[in-house]
Amino acid sequence: MQTQQQITSDLYYVGASEGRHPLFENIYPVANGMSYNSYLLLDEKTVLMDTCDEAVRDIFLTKVRTVLNERQLDYIFVHHMEPDHAALLDEVMTLYPTAQLVCSSKTVTLINQFFNRDVSARAIIVKDGDTLSTGRHTFSFYTAPMVHWPEVIVSYDQTDCILFSADAFGTFGELDGSLFADDIDLSTFLPEARRYYANIVGKYGNQVQALLKKAATLNIQQICPLHGPIWRKNLGWFIEKYQRWSTYTPEADAVLIIYGSIYGHTEQAARILATKLSERGISNIALYDVSKTHPSVLVAEAFRCAAIVIASATYNNGIFPPVETVVLDWKAHALQNRKFYLIQNGSWAPASGKLLTAMLSDMKGCSTDENILTLTSALKPGQESDLNALADRIQQGLA
Repeated sequence: MQTQQQITSDLYYVGASEGRHPLFENIYPVANGMSYNSYLLLDEKTVLMDTCDEAVRDIFLTKVRTVLNERQLDYIFVHHMEPDHAALLDEVMTLYPTAQLVCSSKTVTLINQFFNRDVSARAIIVKDGDTLSTGRHTFSFYTAPMVHWPEVIVSYDQTDCILFSADAFGTFGELDGSLFADDIDLSTFLPEARRYYANIVGKYGNQVQALLKKAATLNIQQICPLHGPIWRKNLGWFIEKYQRWSTYTPEADAVLIIYGSIYGHTEQAARILATKLSERGISNIALYDVSKTHPSVLVAEAFRCAAIVIASATYNNGIFPPVETVVLDWKAHALQNRKFYLIQNGSWAPASGKLLTAMLSDMKGCSTDENILTLTSALKPGQESDLNALADRIQQGLA
């Protein structure tokens, strides 16, 4: 038996969580599972806001049937056509053949691509500012292209002041009973929300900014995303995070140190540097071994931190491969406005520092400290002064 959770007097949650699949989009580890959110409104006209992933098919369809209680479905709002939200759309359209789709014009094309189904005759195409009344409720619609697919729209319930935000304001992780963010420990929630933003939406900062400007004109009292909890309190706290992330502004004067070490010598230098930074009063230090840490974590941490240290062994006359993968991910997600510091190691031909400098050179708003700290196999006793100087430069760069 599945419990249908009520959000307002006539709005129900019909989504579901699952924790059996270890990867989201077959790439991002989700040790705490995922939620796939869908909402059903019982107004004079009934409205289903999106469907769900195939993984929660039976639970979702049972909830929809139970909440409708033999009523017909009048509208399906398709905010986002990615299969984690639209895999069951074709089945729902078959179950409720008179339901009209409310979506963008690009969504109609994608439906045909995924399901080989022409829905143009039952689709209501909406653009920025268009409205639709369902009885007590009136919805307005706003395009949100590339947040994070080109067809995305969001809808705003003018009656109850709820924003249905598609993938915006989502997070990794399943919902453990409660639907609401104010029932969750935000200290555990924030890292997964940041990791979700940086990896799923991070490349599209300008597009997120455009959506935030549209949202700023609305009296939003609740946010219902397609992943993660519903926001009904402290909305400004989370919106401010999106403002920072989408403008590539660090959250704090934090230092991220990543290292790629083969036999431990490069790691030793990174750890000593972390100690020296701590001795200088820098408390927000994040130290990661790239060989043990998934790149999605390091993308998120790079969005959080102001200064980034890359310590890399030279491998096959190149950058240590896991380090190179992380840097490529930063570039792919359009990381900007960061200061980089480099430590290179090589037993006979240290090359990683020069190669990393070249890789980082075209990242917008980023700069690389020109003083590369070079190890030849291992730290030498006299190089403590080099580490002290590097720590001093990092400290000065944070000031």
